[in-house]
Amino acid sequence: MEESPRSRTVITSHSSPHLDNFSTSTLAYDKHFIRTVPGFLIFAEIVFGLLVWTLIGGTEYFRVSAFGWVMFVAVFYWVLTVFFLIIYLTMAYTRIPQVPWTTVGLCFNGSAAVLYLTAAAVDAASISRAGKSQHDFNSWAASTFFAFVVALCYAGNTYFSFKSWRQQEEGH
Repeated sequence: MEESPRSRTVITSHSSPHLDNFSTSTLAYDKHFIRTVPGFLIFAEIVFGLLVWTLIGGTEYFRVSAFGWVMFVAVFYWVLTVFFLIIYLTMAYTRIPQVPWTTVGLCFNGSAAVLYLTAAAVDAASISRAGKSQHDFNSWAASTFFAFVVALCYAGNTYFSFKSWRQQEEGH
């Protein structure tokens, strides 16, 4: 079928009511975030958290059931922290205003600090089960040290999240 010179193609679009509050513009990049104290702490959480689970993962940790908890906490919070770093670097949080980001950050960092502290304590208590394997002992001792460092980083970020949350609550 040939189109005559007078015919026109009309394109219609339909907007979903569920997506009206989302911005579709491109994501920005906040190059200054990593230079802030919370940005530095998130970066440290990722680096030291990676060390925690790779040091344990390179051993026969499955012989000591307590390390299952340590691995769960370390990997779970590592993945979520990478996710939050991407959210903050791309400023995606500005595109989804329905999410109470300060409250989410406070709950996330608070729970991570507490659970990482328990994981570090379990890690420390389980070192003696390394037996005769010097490699397992050294790896588990190092992972214990880094688990306490990560717990401190999350505690620091909890403090900054609380300050941000409090400022937002006072603003309303």
